[in-house]
Amino acid sequence: MSTINNLKNIVIVAGEASGDAHAARLINELKKLNRNINVRGMGGDHLRAAGADIFIDMTELAVVGIVEVLMKYNFIKGELDKLKLNIAANPPDLLILVDYQEFNQRLAAYAKSIGIKVLFYIGPQVWAWRPKRVYKMAKIVDHMAVILPFEKKLYEDADVPVTFTGHPLSDEVIADKTRQQARAQLNIADKITVGLFPGSRSGEIKRVLPILLASAKCIRNKKPDIQFLLPVANTVKTEDLAPFNALIKELDVIQSKQPFYDVIQSCDVILSASGTAVLEIGLLEVPMVIVYKIAGLSHFILKQIVSIKHLGLVNIIPGKEIVKEFIQQKAIPKNIAKEALRLLNDKKYYDNMKHELSLIRQQLGGGNGSKNVAALAHRMLGESDD
Repeated sequence: MSTINNLKNIVIVAGEASGDAHAARLINELKKLNRNINVRGMGGDHLRAAGADIFIDMTELAVVGIVEVLMKYNFIKGELDKLKLNIAANPPDLLILVDYQEFNQRLAAYAKSIGIKVLFYIGPQVWAWRPKRVYKMAKIVDHMAVILPFEKKLYEDADVPVTFTGHPLSDEVIADKTRQQARAQLNIADKITVGLFPGSRSGEIKRVLPILLASAKCIRNKKPDIQFLLPVANTVKTEDLAPFNALIKELDVIQSKQPFYDVIQSCDVILSASGTAVLEIGLLEVPMVIVYKIAGLSHFILKQIVSIKHLGLVNIIPGKEIVKEFIQQKAIPKNIAKEALRLLNDKKYYDNMKHELSLIRQQLGGGNGSKNVAALAHRMLGESDD
């Protein structure tokens, strides 16, 4: 650890559950390099646990979809303005922005305009849509830290300072229990278990959970002695689940706030909303079905501009469909249930998906993702790597 004579101030900004977790891992690693740092910003429970002073809670900001964002525009802009005022009044030595793209890009532009150094961690998916955004990033950040191997060249070609730090989940998501051990940890029956993972945001739950529950009902009709498991993230409120309580009760769905990876490892098959969870499930090699639905107008707009064939990272990273995706109007419960039942009944099909998922980890780089981005932040603070 280097000798530090003066306090370093960092502002870190995360706007959703996965970003909050990635940000916390970064801060924990950075503190191993420099204990004399003060961290404040926007985030949630993970960043709080890492010792950050969270003066803006991200809970109400975690929305998905163009229309959904527009409905909350005034509130989101108000929180952005608070951050601008905060960093202007007390400029940090480094502003670290974690994912949460449009919001953080606006904050980056403002920070650069007043001379604050900016590290952007987990950049916009320029390989998926609006590729010209890569040139915008050159003007508003000092350095990009990217987590997918093919992203580095895109930024290099646009003369953006960039480091491929590796994906943080390749280190964090490690299978440490058998299915039976995970079930014992959760105190649930040791029998066939299907996970229902609707996401951690209220909009996702509103649109995806009813599809997952209807699919579960179809599965139960074919396999009566099956149990369903629903992880409940810290960001999920009681009122988010309230409209679905009757069906949850009818299907005897087990709700769990236990560690997320234990929940994943207890499942035979998982029906999951697209997002970070899909990659976590993939790294734990649990066969799955991807289900997703957003507001119709949001989907229409995105369909015009998105240039990739797949939505789930477990399909994007290898460049082929490993896991079936049921998106928008194709998210039909009986078809989703049919795919889940195929996984449960066809051992060869099940084992082949497990094998394909097992290859993803090596495609994400050499590991140490959180350590690598922390070392980058350390250098940007003007510290040595000794």
